[in-house]
Amino acid sequence: MKLKISHIIKNLVTAYVVTLFFGCENNFSDVKKVGILQNQPIGEAENIDLKYTEFTDDTVRVKANLISPKLLDYSNRDFAFSEFPDGIELKVYDNDGKMTKITSRYAIFYSDTDIIDLRGNVRIATHQKDTLYTEQLYYNEKLEWVFTNESWLFKRAFGSTQHGSGFDSDKDFKNFQMLEMGGDFELDN
Repeated sequence: MKLKISHIIKNLVTAYVVTLFFGCENNFSDVKKVGILQNQPIGEAENIDLKYTEFTDDTVRVKANLISPKLLDYSNRDFAFSEFPDGIELKVYDNDGKMTKITSRYAIFYSDTDIIDLRGNVRIATHQKDTLYTEQLYYNEKLEWVFTNESWLFKRAFGSTQHGSGFDSDKDFKNFQMLEMGGDFELDN
């Protein structure tokens, strides 16, 4: 009788251990997510001052400078993105060192599609002192294309003020198409 109980216990323990062994999977992506809530960023940074440089002919040239109080990194998601909940200031320099300054109260960058979504008091000021204002603006890095469906206002440093609702354009505003327009328009392109 004692042998029979010992044999039953051994069989139960063996069955339990085998169940545990085959029930475990070795999935590294799941292991990486341990301790990270699904809706939480994988990383946070404060007081960002990122410079994008280019090396040419033994010289280093700053092409862009991104400044932001806060960055949230969601690269752990299936559709990865970086969020700037407190806004950005982006200074972009052309080949002659002339700066265009872009600001917004909020920004999000989708790395899979290379789309930047700027929201809240979006302002683009060129080195020529021309300024574009809107509440939301998208920029496609791959196509170098900017667009919005929101109302916008464009003030030239010397000349007219234009406004409308929605537009598509290349990054230099040379191929500019408006959805609705208002005001006096004098486009140089």
